[in-house]
Amino acid sequence: MIYRENGRRYIPIKFSVRGRDLAGTIAEVQGKLAASIRPPEGYHYEWAGEYDSLRREQRRLAIIIPVTVGVILGLLYVSFNSIRDALAVMSVLPFGIAGGVLALLVSGTPFSISAAVGFASIIGVATLGGLVFVAGIRRAEAHEHGVHHSIIRASVGELRAVLMACLAAGLGLLPAALSHGIGVQAQQPLARVVVGGMVTTTFAILIVVPVIASFGLVTTTGMAGEAQS
Repeated sequence: MIYRENGRRYIPIKFSVRGRDLAGTIAEVQGKLAASIRPPEGYHYEWAGEYDSLRREQRRLAIIIPVTVGVILGLLYVSFNSIRDALAVMSVLPFGIAGGVLALLVSGTPFSISAAVGFASIIGVATLGGLVFVAGIRRAEAHEHGVHHSIIRASVGELRAVLMACLAAGLGLLPAALSHGIGVQAQQPLARVVVGGMVTTTFAILIVVPVIASFGLVTTTGMAGEAQS
């Protein structure tokens, strides 16, 4: 069969990649082809399929992810009217992403488009959990006196909501992360990224956010004391 595209003949050569990352495999193949093959005049080769899709998605995510994080930061600032509280919520994101990266490294799962979608999911769930926790701390200020009492009250009150949000995402995808059946190449990276990210996100919300939020409480309390004086 003679294939044609844009009025020119082409020969399709297909292969699959298993047990290693797609980008690294293609880079190795490209190096070997460049060193050993000199196409005749009028011939050239192009890379298509999943590798081409991966490159397009990487370029797209390099724009979408920063824009999304910026929009989230703006919405948090509008919600709390405080850049410190907005940054307290955003401080959870690096820990969630680190958990997803660690899950890929421990399980030996290569990065793929599915894994990239998992990181986007982590950003959403981590932001939700941090928002709930910081909002609880601010509500506790109206009922408690002192930094530690406000944080403790919010920790007890919002603990269930934070755990439910993170555990629902992590445990819901745990079967997919551990599966070994047909089609796991598409679902495993996403599931493992989310499961790993939810573990670190939970600890970050319950440990890191109270520490960062306490600086805001100290500042607020100190300003109130000066005003009363």
